[in-house]
Amino acid sequence: MSVILGVVYYVLVHFFNLNTKWFTMRGPLFFPAGDVRGIDVSHYQKDIDWNEVAEAKLDGEPIRFVFIKATEGKNLNDEYFSQNFSEARKHGILRGAYHVFTSTSSAQEQAHHFCSVVDLKENDLVPVLDVEKLGMCSVRQLQEGVIDWMNIVEDYYGVTPILYTSFKFKQTYLSGTEFEKYPYWIAHYYIKELAYQGNWILWQHTDIGKVNGIDEYVDINVFNGDYTDLLEFTMRNARKRKNTDK
Repeated sequence: MSVILGVVYYVLVHFFNLNTKWFTMRGPLFFPAGDVRGIDVSHYQKDIDWNEVAEAKLDGEPIRFVFIKATEGKNLNDEYFSQNFSEARKHGILRGAYHVFTSTSSAQEQAHHFCSVVDLKENDLVPVLDVEKLGMCSVRQLQEGVIDWMNIVEDYYGVTPILYTSFKFKQTYLSGTEFEKYPYWIAHYYIKELAYQGNWILWQHTDIGKVNGIDEYVDINVFNGDYTDLLEFTMRNARKRKNTDK
């Protein structure tokens, strides 16, 4: 019995990070180095008190940015997107929008759906594609779909989108050179140092953060740079940079 329990413990610890997550949920949240911190939200957080969020601190730092779920697939709109997107701007928080990629509809349909819903202003952050599941498609189909979505959205807004995915998913499915042009937002939880050796701009380091004004757990992120660097990823500055590079 002790051998069996030992094996189960090993699997939970080394493959699911259970011990780290268990202690994280019951102790103080670990914050990696960096002073430009932000969150991402969707309908999972339900009604948010943006007055409190605007005054909240993450490891002593204000919430500098928020990415908000806008769309998923070819026709799903996040029910809280319009409210959250408007409130973030009203409260002076740098805002961005993201789309959740699925395998149940074409990349073209999904890209056009996102563009039809999300009106990005000059001071907003560039769009984000959230890719987390292989779904029903092959690896090659997924890769081609991601590139198609990014190209359509890039042409529409005139900026290079951000690619969000987990460390393991990128290593397994999106590690080709064709993806290196995209700013990378990495999701990797319950660790103190990133194992990823490539370039990244955002690290989503926990999905069990607590923020004043939000009743549910929330993802917390750190930006790889200072606030001036973050502003380079606003629509206005990203367009200027893209035109200069041509």
